[in-house]
Amino acid sequence: MHDGEDLEVSDSGAVVVKKRRKGIYILPNLFTLAALFGGFYAIVMAMDGRFEQAAIGIFCAMVLDSLDGRVARMTNTQSAFGEQMDSLSDMVSFGAAPALIAYLWTLKGLGRWGWIAAFVYCACAALRLARFNVNTAVVDKRFFQGMPSPAAARWSLASSD
Repeated sequence: MHDGEDLEVSDSGAVVVKKRRKGIYILPNLFTLAALFGGFYAIVMAMDGRFEQAAIGIFCAMVLDSLDGRVARMTNTQSAFGEQMDSLSDMVSFGAAPALIAYLWTLKGLGRWGWIAAFVYCACAALRLARFNVNTAVVDKRFFQGMPSPAAARWSLASSD
């Protein structure tokens, strides 16, 4: 995560810390909002019984989610806000949306057991994202930790075929 400071080495060899303006960086957050829209779209389509469109919404969210972090790193606009926004978007797009789609598509006929199964998936996605958020300051960023939420969403859609 970017802390809002840039380091420069002056001609005398001293390290000069330049404070950057802290704020919400627009470009990566637009990708995150677009990914959130993909998850929301998937939920709306599932409620209308249009499961193919719902799957397309989650796929689009997956693509956009993979781009927002890359764009933030390329433009050096990482922020704590963007990190949290990304997690909330992931929870909707890859936690709540796939759980609701699975429930409405196949699990509804199981009654109480169906919504419990959908909730367990949704809760696991929330727990995974919360664990990731807590570990961001502790874990070495060179190594990937856990299963990405988009991969879980792909798996849940593929396994329901």
